Amino acid sequence: MPRSERSPLLLAGLLATAGVAHFAVPRQFDATVPRSLPGRPRTWTYASGVAELALAAGLAVPRTRKPAALAAAAFFVGVFPANVKMAVDWRHRPARQKAAAFGRLPLQIPLVLWARGVAKNAEGQA
Repeated sequence: MPRSERSPLLLAGLLATAGVAHFAVPRQFDATVPRSLPGRPRTWTYASGVAELALAAGLAVPRTRKPAALAAAAFFVGVFPANVKMAVDWRHRPARQKAAAFGRLPLQIPLVLWARGVAKNAEGQA
């Protein structure tokens, strides 16, 4: 399978894994929900998990790949505030946890670019 065909499936796998994790261990995600959002953090955790699972499904199907990839790019931008909150909240934790929290911040950029690249490659495959 060529790299361009594997890429959307790998991104789908990443999103599916994250989506399942939101249901399997929701408490760790609840803690990253910005307090400014209305409602309970668990509701946002589950909604985010559902969104990730839906994006994964969309990426796995060639017919829906382009819109799902564009939505995934927007999703990665949209969850950035939660990653910032986690970094701020974890700034006094042990070095490994602090490094993990701050390390997530720049990872959003390649995730957005990856999703956009999947969308661009899907144009020629539709």
